[in-house]
Parts: sequence; structure tokens; C-alpha cells
Amino acid sequence: MIQEPPPLVVEIAWQPPWQAARRLGHRDRAAVPGLTFLDSAMRHPVLGRWSYLMAEPFGRFRVEAGVPRWNGERETGAPLEALRARLKTYAQPRLPGEAAFQAGAAGYVAYEAGRLFDRFPTMQPEPGEGPEVDLGFYDLVLAFDVVAERAFVISTGWPESDPARRARRARERLAEASARLALPEAPLGPPVLAQGWRSNFDAAGYRRAVGRVIDYIRAGDIFQANFTQCFATETGAVDPFALYDQLRRANPATFAALIVNEDRIIASSSPERFVKLDGAEVETRPIKGTVPRSVEPTLDAFRGRALTTSEKDRAENVMIVDLLRNDLSRVCRPGTVKVPRLCGLETYANVHHLVSVVTGTLAEGSDGLDLIAASFPGGSITGAPKIRAMEIIRELEGRPRGVYCGSIGYIGFDGTMDFNIAIRTVTVEGGQDNATAGGGSTLSFGVGGGITTLSDPAAEHAESLTKAERLFRAFTPEALT
Repeated sequence: MIQEPPPLVVEIAWQPPWQAARRLGHRDRAAVPGLTFLDSAMRHPVLGRWSYLMAEPFGRFRVEAGVPRWNGERETGAPLEALRARLKTYAQPRLPGEAAFQAGAAGYVAYEAGRLFDRFPTMQPEPGEGPEVDLGFYDLVLAFDVVAERAFVISTGWPESDPARRARRARERLAEASARLALPEAPLGPPVLAQGWRSNFDAAGYRRAVGRVIDYIRAGDIFQANFTQCFATETGAVDPFALYDQLRRANPATFAALIVNEDRIIASSSPERFVKLDGAEVETRPIKGTVPRSVEPTLDAFRGRALTTSEKDRAENVMIVDLLRNDLSRVCRPGTVKVPRLCGLETYANVHHLVSVVTGTLAEGSDGLDLIAASFPGGSITGAPKIRAMEIIRELEGRPRGVYCGSIGYIGFDGTMDFNIAIRTVTVEGGQDNATAGGGSTLSFGVGGGITTLSDPAAEHAESLTKAERLFRAFTPEALT
């Protein structure tokens, strides 16, 4: 399938997207700058069908300490308006083909980006917090249908605006990508082995903090809150491909991702969609309720059934569904917000989840950025009511969350959008520059759970350690066998 003049949409020979990522993403024994891999590592006919691979963005939009910048230069206006203007510059209609992402902005929105929106409590940035928003603008996308095993290159020729120059750039970029995909698959670097993980809470401190959340609930401040702890450790230079390969094999997920920037590496194995926009149709899929799987089939099935009848887990899920219905109603047409699925059971590599689906139709005059402003951060990782829950979270957790509990995904130049909730996500401070120089790195990730009046502080602490253990194991020698 070929469309000319640009954008070009060309079907290429199939290869698994993770192999393609290692071919396109390596150059001179280092990761190509600005690599973003949105990976359906757990194949699914709907949720885990498409993977997208990009590198070498022609521009980068960042918001740091509330200040928007384009390629390092300060932008005028508020962050969302500045981003909207940049996306409008490269607007293009939907192209032929089923791939949803056909070039655009991709990257992450950190949890603290919630303060960029007027209705959220104002919190001052803290040293070392990192950008609130970090999005590469990509003119070329590799799209992989992992169910049908078909692959496509979409080359738009941006940022050139002159038709002839844009056509030439589109052809050159397509040829370059095709050549890179024909190279031998780059070997993975040394495995990432990490131990000595430390939390920002000891066991007693975590239980006390959960107890304080319960006190706030009983006092009528909130109905529930998602409380988390952060684990971190130091290690040597990190090969981002080895890091992600270990996480991907340990916990394949439908909304996984690898981002490699100069100052940060992000490896995510998230099973949760934050929000999707296709045309005017909106979908969000909150997860509330988790139990570990068993290798014994009868016990595994029993655990799944028990989760669907758990009073605590269902109560958490229903409260977050109500919160998200309210969020979507702020930007959707009246009467269109629906709940086609409430507390459905979904099974992943290591856990069972309770997942609901909330949908709506975007109101005329609203766009994907309005949708983000109305619903970010996701209700499943904040609580209800959202603003007060976020204030309590910040008070008790005592540190910023960063990428964790933010979102990773894309905003297409045609307005299409899809973001995950960045849970089960490992961040490496130091990024590609440190890895190339052979320096040390700090690995960190967060885990937590929803707290209600039915919560037991000791049980909540144990559950968070169970979730953390799955990530600990990904970086042990045993995980490599």
C-alpha cells in the first residue's frame, strides 16, 4: 500500500516490533536519540493489537517548572495552548490504513502535570523533579499490527512545509528507516542486575500513613485515595534495551513502553489505559482490584472469581468509575457518557484485575488536550474526590511521583490520542548520556493501592510489597534464565 505525494504509507515485510526497535534504535552501540517505543507486549485482538516505534524527533516540546519550551526555546502562552499551537502547525487528515497513530507527538506527561490545570491545587516544583511534559514530535512512525503480523512505515515529511522539499524528506526518511530495519539485530548490552532496593517508607511508616488516609476518609474529606511508596537503588551504566527486555519478559502488558532520552530512560509494563480519543469517541479503562495469579489452574480460577466478588475491590472500582464519569462529562456531549463494562475481570501474566470501561463522545469545539485537562491525572491513581485526594497524597507521600502515575502515549497530528497510566514503570535517572559515558544510574519505581475504610494498613503494606516483588524479580539473575 503506497500513497503519494506525502505523507507516504508503505507496507513493509513483517518483523516483530521488539526486534525492529533494536534495529532502528541502535546506532554506534548506543540508543538513537529520542527513541519512543509504544509496545503491545501482551498481544490482544483489541487492546494489544498495535505497536508504534519512533526515533529522532524533529522537535521536542517540554514543560519544566510550568514553562513550555520548543527545542529548548521558551514558548509564549500557557503550556496547553502552546502545545495546541504546535500540533496545529503539523495538522494532517487521517491517512488510509488501520494504524491509529500516523505521526505526531509521543512521550509522557508526569503526574505533577496536574498542577498545570486551573482546577488543581498549586504545588511548587521541587529540585530534580523532571519535566511535567516531555513529548517528541515525530514525522516518521513504524506501525506494527501484532495480531495480523503486518508492518507499515508512515513518513510525513514534516517539518518541511514546501511540497517538493517535504516530499523529498518523506522519501529519504522512509528509505533510511527501511535500510536500518534490514540491519542485523543489535545484541543486548549487559543485563541490568539490581539489589539493595530501599523505600521512602519503612513498614511502620507505611502503615501509619495508610492509617492517616483512613482517618481522612472517616472525617469526610475523601472517599478513597491511592497511596504509594517509591523504591530506588543505584547501579552501574544501564543499557536501555537490556532493561526493557528484562521488564518485558517478566511482565508483558498491553500498554507497555520504552522511552530513551538524553536525561532519562523510562521502561513501562502498564496494563492500564488512561484515555483514548478516536475521532470524537472517548474511552477510559480504570483498574481497581488486583490479585496475584497462581500456577495451579484451579486456584488461579478461584482467585479470579473471588476478586469479582470482593466488596472492597468492587467499591473502589465503582467510586473511580463515578469520578471518571464526572471528568468525562466536563468535555463530552450531554447524555453520551456510558459505562458499558463495570468491574470486569481481566487476566495478565502475573495478576488478575478488575477493569471497568467508561466511554463518551467529545463535545463539539473540544479536543484531546481539553480531554487531558479535564481528566488528568487518572482517577484510579488519585482517588475521590480527586483534588482533595491529591492534596492528601502529596502530604503523606512526601515526594513527587514524576513519570510514575502519569501517562505515556501519543497525540496524533490528526487528533487521535491514546495514553496509558504509567504504573509498573521503572525510571532511570541519568538516561542515555550516562549509559554512553559508563556512569552510574539510579533506578526507581512506585507501587501502591487504593485505600478505603475497609483497608487494613498491614494488608495494604503487604500488597504493595507483592506488587514490588514482581519488579524486583525482573532484575535478578534468576530472571535471565
